[in-house]
Amino acid sequence: MPGIVGLITRGNTSDARTQLAAMLRAVRHEEFYSSGTSVDESLGAYVGWTALPGSFSDGMPLCNEAKTVSLIFSGEEYGEMRTPRGLQNRGHSSDPQQPAYLVHQYEEDPDFVRNLNGMFHGFIIDRVRGRLTIFNDLYGMHRLYYHESQNGFYFATEAKAILAVRPDLRSCDPKSMGEFVALSCVLENRTIFREIHALPAASSWMFINGRLESKNTYFAPRQWEDQSPLQAEAYYQELRSVLSASLPRYFAGPEQLGIAMTGGLDTRVILATRPPALGTLPSYTFGSMYRDTYDVRIGRKVAAICGQAHRVIEVGNEFLNNFATHAERSTFISEGTVDLYRASDLYLSQKVREIAPAKIVGTYGSEIVRHAVMFKPVEPEPGLFVPDFLSHVRLAGSTYATLRQEHPVTFAAFRQSPWYHSGILALEQSQLTVRSPFMDNEFVRTVYRAPRNSPDEDIRLRLVKDGNPALGRLSSDRGVNGNRPGLASLLKRASREFTFKAEYAYDYGMPQPLAHVDHFLSGLHLERLFFGRHKALHFRVWYRDQLSNYVRQILLDPLTLSRPYLQRKAVEAIVKKHLDGTANYTTTIHKLLSMELLERLLLNGD
Repeated sequence: MPGIVGLITRGNTSDARTQLAAMLRAVRHEEFYSSGTSVDESLGAYVGWTALPGSFSDGMPLCNEAKTVSLIFSGEEYGEMRTPRGLQNRGHSSDPQQPAYLVHQYEEDPDFVRNLNGMFHGFIIDRVRGRLTIFNDLYGMHRLYYHESQNGFYFATEAKAILAVRPDLRSCDPKSMGEFVALSCVLENRTIFREIHALPAASSWMFINGRLESKNTYFAPRQWEDQSPLQAEAYYQELRSVLSASLPRYFAGPEQLGIAMTGGLDTRVILATRPPALGTLPSYTFGSMYRDTYDVRIGRKVAAICGQAHRVIEVGNEFLNNFATHAERSTFISEGTVDLYRASDLYLSQKVREIAPAKIVGTYGSEIVRHAVMFKPVEPEPGLFVPDFLSHVRLAGSTYATLRQEHPVTFAAFRQSPWYHSGILALEQSQLTVRSPFMDNEFVRTVYRAPRNSPDEDIRLRLVKDGNPALGRLSSDRGVNGNRPGLASLLKRASREFTFKAEYAYDYGMPQPLAHVDHFLSGLHLERLFFGRHKALHFRVWYRDQLSNYVRQILLDPLTLSRPYLQRKAVEAIVKKHLDGTANYTTTIHKLLSMELLERLLLNGD
C-alpha cells in the first residue's frame, strides 16, 4: 500500500540499508507504484516510500532550498495552504495541487502538523535542529505501525514490512485475535502481532541522536466535545457552509477523479453541494450477478441528473473464478483485519482504477452525521473455539461496551473509522487515491456542535434538496426521499425495507431452522426472488456452490483443523452442513477462512 517505511537507528549502516530495502519490497504490491529512499546516516534516518503515480504524494522527498529539511509525506492534504489564496498569503508561488508547499509550511508554522487536514502520515528530517519526526493525521486514518527495540525504531505503513526484517515478531496477540473474531477489527492501538502497534491518532513523535525523545499528541477529541451546541437552523447553515467551502479541495488535483454512486444519501450530498461540470466525473456502481440492485438503478438516475457517464461493475463469475487469488491478496494487504468477503473490495478497486485512479466517496457520512454504528460484538458459534481463546473473544465485547460510552461523534470519527475501516481502506488505497470529504477536520468539528435535542429528520436530506431539488426527489435505496410523506412514499419505503431485510435474512442472517426449509425447497431457487435487490455479494450460495471446493480445501485441511484455538469437530460440522445446504454459516466461514489465511500468509508464511 502507498506509504512510508523505515527505521531509526545508530547501528550498523550497512545492515540498516539492507533492512530498508527489504521493508520497501514488502509493501510494493503493484508494478506501477513509484518508490524511493532517503538516508541521513548522521541522524540515523533510513526511510523509504511508495506512492501511486501522479498522486499528491508522488515525487518525494520534499526539500527546502537549503536542503536542511526533508519531508516524506504520504496521503493527501486539504488545508488552507492548498489553495492559491493560502499560498499567496504566505508569500509562496507553488502549485497548490502539488505538495511542495508543505516543507515551507513546516518551517513557518509551529503548529504544522496540527494545521494539516486530510488522511496522511509523514517523516521529517530536520538537519538544523538535529531531529527526526514521524507524524500522522488527526484520526489515525492513514495507518502507521511501529516496533521499538534496543536495535532501533521500526515504522511502516504495513506491519508486514516490519515482519520482513524482524521475523521473530511473527507472533499472534490472542487479545487482538479475539477482537477480530468478535468485531472484525482490532481495537485501540494494537495489531494482530504481539509487539507491533499502530501509531496513535494525532501523533508527532520526535527523535534525537537516533533515540525516541518524546511521544507528543497534538490533538484530543475533548477539544471539540467541549464546544457549545448550536440551534438547529444555525447548525444547518454552518454545516452547509463548511461543506461548500471544503469540497472544491477534494475535487482538485492532477489525477482523473471518479465517484462511487450508491443508492444512499452521502454521495448525493457531495454532488448536490458541489455540482461537477458535465462529463467530468465518471461514475460507477457495484452490481449483482442476479439483477440490477437499487444502488444501480438509483446510481444511473443520479448520474443522468448530474450529466455524468455511468458504469456498472458486476461482482460475478470473473470474481468467483479467481476467488482464491483475490482472497489471498486481500488478506495479505489488509493483514488479516477484514473478513474474507472484503476480497471483493480489492477486486472492485482494480476495476475502478481502469476508469479513474482517484475516487471521491460518501464513506463515513452517515457515521459522522447520523452516528451510524458499523460494527458490534458477535458471539461465535457454540463449541467452535476452545475455552481459553473464547475468553479473549468475550473480553472484546467488554472493551467495545466501554468505548461506546464515549461521545457518539468521537466514537464514529476517532474509533470506528480508523479501526473498523482501516483494512477496507488499505485494500482500496492499494489501487486508488481515496477522498472522503466527511472526514474533513472542519466538517467533523462542526458536527460536534449539533443541537443536543436535534430532530429525527435526516439533515442530509435537506442538504440534497437545497443543493439540487431533482436529486432530493429521488428515493434512496431504502425508500427515503425529501418529499412530504404520502401513502405512495410510505408504501415504497415499506416495500424497500421488506426486501432489504428479506435479502439479508436469506443470505447472511437466515436462522438455521429456515435453512432446512430452504434446502428442502432448493429446486425452486427461492434465493433468486430476493438476491441482488440491495446487495452485490451473495456468499451464502457462493460458498455452498461455486466456492464449495475452495471452502472444503482450506477449512478441512489437517493444518487448519490443527489450530490450537479451534475445535476440530465443530469446524467439520459447520463446513459439512453449509455445503450440504442444511444450515447457514456464512459469517462463520468468512471468519474461519480469514483466520486461516492470516496464519498461512503472515504468521507462519514468508
